[in-house]
Amino acid sequence: MFDWNDLRSFLAVAESGSTLAAAQALRVSQTTVARRIAALEEATGLALFERRQAGYALTPVGEAMLGHALAVREAADRFGEAAGARSRDTGGTVSVTTMEIFAVTILPPILRDLRAAHPEIHIQLDTSDESRDLAAGAADIAIRSSKQPSGAGLVGRRIADNGWTLYCSRDYADLHGIPHSREELAAHPFIGGGGHVWEPYRAWLRQYALEDAVVMQYDTASGLLSGVRAGMGLSVLPAFIADRESDLIRCIPPKNEDTTGVWLLTHERLRHVPRVRAVLDFLANALTRLARA
Repeated sequence: MFDWNDLRSFLAVAESGSTLAAAQALRVSQTTVARRIAALEEATGLALFERRQAGYALTPVGEAMLGHALAVREAADRFGEAAGARSRDTGGTVSVTTMEIFAVTILPPILRDLRAAHPEIHIQLDTSDESRDLAAGAADIAIRSSKQPSGAGLVGRRIADNGWTLYCSRDYADLHGIPHSREELAAHPFIGGGGHVWEPYRAWLRQYALEDAVVMQYDTASGLLSGVRAGMGLSVLPAFIADRESDLIRCIPPKNEDTTGVWLLTHERLRHVPRVRAVLDFLANALTRLARA
């Protein structure tokens, strides 16, 4: 079986008539070109050139094989063009997994702008309570709130700090006041639940022995948020979200141990896929601007 580089040398010599000109075109040494021609003739068992003092001339067999060699080069060129076009093509589907509370609050305007910038990309938004395994291909990109992301092959960046603390609505505050210390919390009703939100929220309640203060529980983050907005009671929420809700008031500052990070993540095998890279860069810029606002 012949080497593709041997065939390239054959074509270059056939078109230029000399190993010197072919070497200059291929940016290799003249010796290399001559060696590759000899290797191709040995591999095929064919005498492709007559070595003359004035240069190399195709034999009748070489003339007959030239068309086939040209077809191989054309096919290789088409392959390279198609591969290049595919590597530049950002079109396709990108799946993004995140907490529902992110999906219903900060993401809609960002995804709207992403659609305007990249209409060729279709976004699948996953708000399942199950943490998707990026290594297994369950999603392409994750926006997570955690102390430190865990998972094989994850790459990404920490967008912002995300403290978890207590919020109520302005209407609730007008009617019942705002608890400004943890000692005052037991006198107020709490709204619980919230899907992904519930795990860190419940840990916060346990820390202050307030689980019995939960009087209503939602199974989704959007339900939890709507309950707090309506003035039903207090709730622990991620500050990255709640601080941007104009009708909510922060009751007490978060402690350092109650602070997580907002992380934008993908798997290392996907980081250079054009459509994934385009979405990652867009989300990173938009979320960073939001965090600094």
